[in-house]
Amino acid sequence: MDFWQAFAAETGAKGPFIDRYPAPMPDGSCLILPLRDYGEIAVAGFIANQAAIVVAQRIGHWMARAASDLGAEVVVGLPTLGQVFAPLVAQALGHANWVAPGWSRKRWYDDALSVEASSSTAPANRRLWLDPRLLPRLAGRRVLLVDDVISTGTSALAGVALLERAGVRPVALLVAMAQGDRWRAGWPGDMPVRAAFATPLFDRTIGGWLPRAGTAPMELCPLFGS
Repeated sequence: MDFWQAFAAETGAKGPFIDRYPAPMPDGSCLILPLRDYGEIAVAGFIANQAAIVVAQRIGHWMARAASDLGAEVVVGLPTLGQVFAPLVAQALGHANWVAPGWSRKRWYDDALSVEASSSTAPANRRLWLDPRLLPRLAGRRVLLVDDVISTGTSALAGVALLERAGVRPVALLVAMAQGDRWRAGWPGDMPVRAAFATPLFDRTIGGWLPRAGTAPMELCPLFGS
């Protein structure tokens, strides 16, 4: 639980990395992330609801800045970890509220406002639900979909599908971290993705893991170099 509790000074380390990776942040600091061994590759992990509050707040601020030009009128936060950042982003954008889909079905929910969802970190599929009473918040408005991480893209695509069932097409997806580029092949070409920061995929090597060149989608992170 030493991870995600504070920002650190950037070291410029290039690897090999053994069990952690210093992910560069927009302000020149870094956040030490654990490396998750997926066999042929490793990824940098980030569990937002285990992060220190000040860490989540600063990342949420960067996310809002990264999306400030999109004209979003409503923020929809995907459960579970996207909902760490959705209220922070909504507040920073000047919104009075936000929309929270969920995993549990209430008595008044409608099957038509649900989709099956999967995640690269979850062992089984489940259903994502939208409260029909929230439809007036979405109707005719520019909706920004918020999640914690995009990795394979499956959970974010479920969020897009759920909103389409509500008659809404998000103007963009906003995430805290773009985790490599495995999601690109299946992502809609007409929907922008913005991120506060990005991390590469890692290949196994002698002594640990090396970042795979070209897999950290930094072009999604407008605050870097600004």
